[in-house]
Amino acid sequence: MLHRMRERIVALVKLLWREVAKFGVVGGIGFFIDTGIFLWLITGPMEDSAVKAKVIATGVATIFSWVANRYWTFRNRRQSNVVRELVLFLIMNGVGAGIQAAFVFIAKYLLGITSAGGMVLFGNVIGLGFATIFRFIAYRLWVFTEAMEADPKTAQDHQILTGSIPRVEPYPKEPGDEHPQSGR
Repeated sequence: MLHRMRERIVALVKLLWREVAKFGVVGGIGFFIDTGIFLWLITGPMEDSAVKAKVIATGVATIFSWVANRYWTFRNRRQSNVVRELVLFLIMNGVGAGIQAAFVFIAKYLLGITSAGGMVLFGNVIGLGFATIFRFIAYRLWVFTEAMEADPKTAQDHQILTGSIPRVEPYPKEPGDEHPQSGR
């Protein structure tokens, strides 16, 4: 059983490490684009419109992220139906934003945290962490999927990512019975 589990973990790491690294780079750049544009707008041309500035900054960062993920991170998986892919991408980003907002809600209304630092910790650190995990899985399984079915090298990806947990065989009940995994 441990051997099968180790093989499964090794297969997952081999399958995902490059995409995870690229996804992280795209996300990091997107974060800096969002933050940079937001700060520029609220300290300059949109000084009195922080909410509009945030919407614009997030919109620019989201478009960057879609293009970068489409043409770099998941370049071998992009769909031929670009509109469908973009709509799914935006929906998954919306769910990710909801995850972050939920963590802010928990911090403020359930835990009573009111400081800006606490809000940033729950929304932009903890919430962003969970939202990022969700986004990676969602992009890989639902947004950028076409090559997954078409490319023989990726035919097993969906099974590896969503396969069942290896079944643990019970030890033999009678002396002399062999355990299926150990060969004893």
